[in-house]
Amino acid sequence: MWDGGFATAAAGDEGMNATAAPTHFSVHIGTVVDYRTPMGAMADLCISMALSDFYAAHSDYQTRLVLHTKYAHDELDGASAVFELLKNEEVYSILGPQMLAEDEFVVELGGKAHVPVISFSARSQSLSSRQSPYYIRTTPDDSSQAKALAALCRGFEWHEAVVLYEDSDYGTQFLSKIYDAFQKDHIRAVYVVPISTSAADHHIRKELNRLKTMQTRVFLVHMNAQLGSRLFLLAKHAGMTSEGYAWIITDGIGNFMNSIDSDAVDSMEGVLGLRPCVPASRSLGNFKTRWKKNMLLMKPESTLTELNVYGLWAYDTIWALAMAVEKIGPVNLGFLESGNSKNGSENFNLRVSQPGPILLRELQSTTFEGLSGEFHLIDGQLKPSPLEIFNVYATGDRAIGYWTPDGGITRKLDLTGRLKYSTSTKELKNIVWPGDSVKQPKGWSIPSTGRLKVGIPKKDGFTEFVNISTDPQTKQVKVSGYSIDIFLSALELLPFSVDYEFIPFTNESGLSNGTYDELLQNILGKTFDMVVGDTTILADRAKYVDFTLPYSESGTVMVVKPKKDKDMWVFKKPFSWDLWLTIVSTCIFIGIVLRILENRAKKDSDSLRPHEQQLGLLFWFPIAVLAFPERNMVGNKWSRFVLAVWLFMVFILMQSYTANLSAMFTVDQFDFRFSDDYNVGCQAGTFIRDFLINRLHINSSRIKEYSTIDEYHDAMSKGSKNGGIDAIFDEIPYMKLFLGRYDSKYKIVGPTYRTDGFGFALPLGSPLVVHFSRAILAVTEATNLTAIEQKNFGLQYSSDNQIDAIKKASPSLTAYNFGGLFIIIGSTLIFALLCSETPVGRRLVAVATSYGHKCFSFLSFRRNGKSRVRSMVHADPNGDSSSEEEVRGPNQFNVNDLSGPGIDHDSGQRHLITPARDGEANETVESDSIQEVQLTDQTNTN
Repeated sequence: MWDGGFATAAAGDEGMNATAAPTHFSVHIGTVVDYRTPMGAMADLCISMALSDFYAAHSDYQTRLVLHTKYAHDELDGASAVFELLKNEEVYSILGPQMLAEDEFVVELGGKAHVPVISFSARSQSLSSRQSPYYIRTTPDDSSQAKALAALCRGFEWHEAVVLYEDSDYGTQFLSKIYDAFQKDHIRAVYVVPISTSAADHHIRKELNRLKTMQTRVFLVHMNAQLGSRLFLLAKHAGMTSEGYAWIITDGIGNFMNSIDSDAVDSMEGVLGLRPCVPASRSLGNFKTRWKKNMLLMKPESTLTELNVYGLWAYDTIWALAMAVEKIGPVNLGFLESGNSKNGSENFNLRVSQPGPILLRELQSTTFEGLSGEFHLIDGQLKPSPLEIFNVYATGDRAIGYWTPDGGITRKLDLTGRLKYSTSTKELKNIVWPGDSVKQPKGWSIPSTGRLKVGIPKKDGFTEFVNISTDPQTKQVKVSGYSIDIFLSALELLPFSVDYEFIPFTNESGLSNGTYDELLQNILGKTFDMVVGDTTILADRAKYVDFTLPYSESGTVMVVKPKKDKDMWVFKKPFSWDLWLTIVSTCIFIGIVLRILENRAKKDSDSLRPHEQQLGLLFWFPIAVLAFPERNMVGNKWSRFVLAVWLFMVFILMQSYTANLSAMFTVDQFDFRFSDDYNVGCQAGTFIRDFLINRLHINSSRIKEYSTIDEYHDAMSKGSKNGGIDAIFDEIPYMKLFLGRYDSKYKIVGPTYRTDGFGFALPLGSPLVVHFSRAILAVTEATNLTAIEQKNFGLQYSSDNQIDAIKKASPSLTAYNFGGLFIIIGSTLIFALLCSETPVGRRLVAVATSYGHKCFSFLSFRRNGKSRVRSMVHADPNGDSSSEEEVRGPNQFNVNDLSGPGIDHDSGQRHLITPARDGEANETVESDSIQEVQLTDQTNTN
């Protein structure tokens, strides 16, 4: 038994037998509607018809729903009506209210009384099913509609949109949904406009005029039908429903398209809309016919003449509630007193429904095919249903496609779930856009001023990039340069035409009006719509403007001049003095080792080598091996081993010497290290000054700014000591021009500091950024880029060989660089001529040789224990001299090749000749340790 006892159906009269058995059990439910609104009137009729239709179709059910309807015109009336239904009528469920502001309080009351509160109009909620388990929405959540809107924007390649919404809980709750959906699809809501339901026309008109000055031409509208009608009438009057604009409405207007007056519909021509898709059926057709007839009979004052999905949801809600009640059956539970409950209902003096939890569970598990489609609750709300995409035309609207949570955008509705998710709008039918146009809006446009205001920097130097000149006759400003040519070439590749106007960034005197940063700040102030020039892309600047892709090389470098130190003894600098000394000592040591090794070979043969030739072997042999590598100069295999190691060492020394000497004439000339005595130059008005101070920590007093290439050159020529500079910091494109003019006088050294090159600047979020970036990419990859570069920079300029342009050939070496080496060679030649061709020189050499011979003989005597000398020439008994070939054999070592200065070679014989005085004949030098030998030719007497 419900409600603590039996209640019979209203059959018979008071005179009927009181003992008659009841035929049905009554279950009291309450409804709260506002009959003065179109939705309230529609819902009231649909609920009554649903109750009648359900029990007509299920006459065998034992339970019957009994309605208790309360009419509420505002939030306070709604809350009071709900409280009265719970306290006085003790209903087991409540349908409504319509107003979202009432939900939180109403839900709290239902939760304390364990009475399910069911809404058939709320699309979003601030309370989750866990926070309020007794709150049920028989409508799908707005998040699915937000996803569909994002899919449309993505499909039409609209990357940003303006959102106009109703300034109420209905609008603000939807706003959070659209933000989430847009973020996932990388779409920006560039502007959000709240409009109150009580807003005056002039206020709405003011907002529309402000939106008209923006570049974005995509507008999403989420509000009720009455406010939406006013908005579109004012938008048409402002010229914002013409060609190039795109409008999308949500189901807040879409569900009531049939009730909007014809003038408002005409102003909405070309608008796209979304609304829940209601599958056609015979039952639905019959119900619509009956509903229209009953609406005219029972509520003739209502302005709503067509049924929409909200009425169908109310209808299906009654059916679901009736099914759930029937599942419970006639149980004897009733209500508990508030004192027996621990849920806090005693604070409101409410009784607690005993079948409330059971009714909630049965209602959430009820599924059937209703007039609105499948009725299936998930987490306390209706399962998301497909959405219909429609296009408004002058006399109504028509469906052009569908959106489903699983399949995305489709032309035909497919509920099998076998389609892949798609955002392609090519699936849609033909669309008529605002202005009766069939051309899809690109989603943005140049502001209503009609021209793109392009800011141009004023430059005194490096005018190859941007040059502003004025015609003296017409006073017309002419702009040219590499950056301008890139901009004009990019304009030709845009998929649309853009009317532009160059505006130089100058003051009244025609000079630059500020730095590049100040120029870019004018984009924020709407002075410029775009900045074209040699503007470097930087992270700090990207905080308030957007840049296109770069069109130039990137990087900041340092340029220095070569050292001018003059030193004719530079050839000795590759090796330090200790290395030179080590090399000389090694040569002498190797000569000694070879002397010892070759001495064994000498003993094995009967040849006699004069001591002075052995002494020559000691000093000259390591060098002679290098000078005459093809001669067989040694006879001992171990001598060859020593020479192989020596040659390996000499090869390494030679290569190292060559490398170090080359570096001294190339790299070391450009070696630059910062010092407190050095000044550094940079280009005036650019970011380089801040870069040097903040990143390289250079004292600001050491930084000097210049504007032209000639100023750079003059300052570098002076040097820091004369008020100039010793290094230049600037970007690669500028330095390529600088080095191209002055060739090898300067060179880039050190690391390249990363920057992103030159780009065009536009407002944050501007859709032009994407189009210009694509066009710049096409320009930089095209073959005509070389022609643009050569036009502005000269025929020798080409970005294809920028490394060669940066790294010029090293400066040529002069005779002065090797003056010391030539002095040594010249001195050696003169010394050799003096010793060989003059009597004084020959006598000095003979004396030095004799002294060395004595020393060597003394050392040999100490080693052998006796004084013994082998003469290289033996006289036979007949007094004839045996030939040298007979003495040493054909394979013996030829000491003639190693004899030092003063050794004379005549007729195959060797003799030591002392220089003769004037008028005297040559005579041999006597030695204390050997017998004097007359070395004159036998045919000639001395």
